Amino acid sequence: MTPSKRRFLPLLLLFSLSALFILSYHSSFNLFFASNNNDTQLTNFKIHQNHNPNSSNFTLTIKLLAFDRLHSITRCLRSLANADYGNDRVNLHVYIDHFKEIDFVNGSVILDQKLQESTRILDFVDGFSWKFGDKFVHYRTGNVGLQAQWLEAWWPSSDDEFAFVVEDDLEVSPLYYKFLRTLIVHYYYNSSNFNPSIYGASLQRPRFVSGKHGNKLQLDTEDRLFLYQLVGTWGQLLFPRPWKEFRLWYNTHKAKGIKPILQGMVTTGWYKRMGERIWTPWFIKFIHSRGYFNIYTNFQKERALSVSNRDAGVNYGKTAGPDSQLLDERSLNFNLYEMQPLSNLKWYDFCFREVLPGRLVKSFDELAPVLHSVQKSKTIVLVSLFGVSQRIIMNMLCHFERLDIRNYIFVGPEMDFLRDLARRGHPVIDSKKLLKSITDSKFKGLEGSQAELIQEILVQAYVIKKCLDFGYDSWMVDGNMLPLSSNVLSDVDDFTYNISVMENSKILFVRSSSTTAKIWGDKFIYENAARAGSLLGDLRDREHFSCHMVKTLEERGVRIRKVDDLRFGLKIGTNYTNQTSVGDEKKMVFWSSEMRVDLIQSGLGKLGVWVVDGDNSCTSVVCHQT
Repeated sequence: MTPSKRRFLPLLLLFSLSALFILSYHSSFNLFFASNNNDTQLTNFKIHQNHNPNSSNFTLTIKLLAFDRLHSITRCLRSLANADYGNDRVNLHVYIDHFKEIDFVNGSVILDQKLQESTRILDFVDGFSWKFGDKFVHYRTGNVGLQAQWLEAWWPSSDDEFAFVVEDDLEVSPLYYKFLRTLIVHYYYNSSNFNPSIYGASLQRPRFVSGKHGNKLQLDTEDRLFLYQLVGTWGQLLFPRPWKEFRLWYNTHKAKGIKPILQGMVTTGWYKRMGERIWTPWFIKFIHSRGYFNIYTNFQKERALSVSNRDAGVNYGKTAGPDSQLLDERSLNFNLYEMQPLSNLKWYDFCFREVLPGRLVKSFDELAPVLHSVQKSKTIVLVSLFGVSQRIIMNMLCHFERLDIRNYIFVGPEMDFLRDLARRGHPVIDSKKLLKSITDSKFKGLEGSQAELIQEILVQAYVIKKCLDFGYDSWMVDGNMLPLSSNVLSDVDDFTYNISVMENSKILFVRSSSTTAKIWGDKFIYENAARAGSLLGDLRDREHFSCHMVKTLEERGVRIRKVDDLRFGLKIGTNYTNQTSVGDEKKMVFWSSEMRVDLIQSGLGKLGVWVVDGDNSCTSVVCHQT
């Protein structure tokens, strides 16, 4: 990263220093975004934050996708017409795909049968009475398949237009529309429950975990609504903005020949077998890259508001019969329209592993619950995002998922990317806002400083102090490294002292003990901030948190265990081109904070440990059963 000059800054240091330092320094650790895709995503996130739809303009259109099954479309349309729409105007759009081309010479009998079947379907749809709004019929001139049927069925004209997509072998409950309308009002138009991560709602009974080796789909009886990343195809409500975002994403990727391959997903196997006949792998890859979720129902006793009869067709070689029991007034033994606050609902990823979104720590009062939620065996991993690019952070996250490292918290400067990580379910600390919440008067001069190094040192030192208060061991990890083994952040055999550090200062270990707690007090924390402040004008290379901690501790006479980093890790740099493998014995890869992102990516790619795609998302989903 190119250093940029900053103006002179006043730093008031109120412990052993009372003089005013006039400092100039080069900031070489500004976080930057490495991809236009991410800029677009963050822009969309900001737009969602200003979400202000007008419920008076609300419209919902039913999109019925049909092919060559007269019995199926008859049953589906009758169930749709039997629903309660109140006084709402609901339009019906029917898309009928054409049969595949048949050789007239060798298949004249079959051709005649297909033509007759198409005529019967069109006659029935034309004659079908739809009294709730406009009826529109689109009969295709050629066979386009299920993927195009879905993708070309809808382009929202406003943020208040919704689509409910059904395939022709579905039946819906008479209660379905009133339920969907209540859900939209509660989770889309109510600002206290709106969340930009939600792309719609599925009315089918949840039955399938798409991540290989994922958890069993088990839900408590009281959880009637929950959020799950997987899209539903048997009665799916789509919100306008996420769908338009997906269509644009699809256009870009399809035009560039990028396939929706997401390793570790059952649906990727489907795509490899069926190719472009299906559309769901595309949407799943998009959802994975954006971190979006779908609302699902959980009515127990195999009940649902939308039921697939699984008639023979693209997805089934022969008819399999209804997948669930249709919920109606006779089987309704609870208040269907009671909607819990969004904060009470549970969220699940593709592995059906619970996700906890919104853990963005902005004050010390919010810190304790997050520490308790992430600790594992009374150990917490603090990851510094200062001076680390988004692509590098995402690559580290992908490795955390592979290694099943879940007891981490990101610490970084105030920025959109930090908030987006929290939206996706990652615990993060906004260091600037956290410092503003300090009530101790002797730190007030520092929390207002623009010096990010002081900010970084104070916040990380205070978080470690809080861990010590709770009896938790702490690993402080610099973002410019990559763990290759979970052991490097759990095995303390080589970190035998109360305080240990890798010689490259990329990892600092602080063991919870009464001795460490006495050392790591407010006085010690402030000394580090004062020491860093006095050196800012002389810094050529950015010295990070661990380096300052160790120097201050050594000045106090504290014994520090320095661990040989070359035994554990491999450094990439100017000579990385000669390295082709990290080897089984290596537990980490690290590099200089001054190294360019493209060189880091190239070096990690040559070592086979770059696992982020062009969307800055993981190339695979890795499930660990819990």
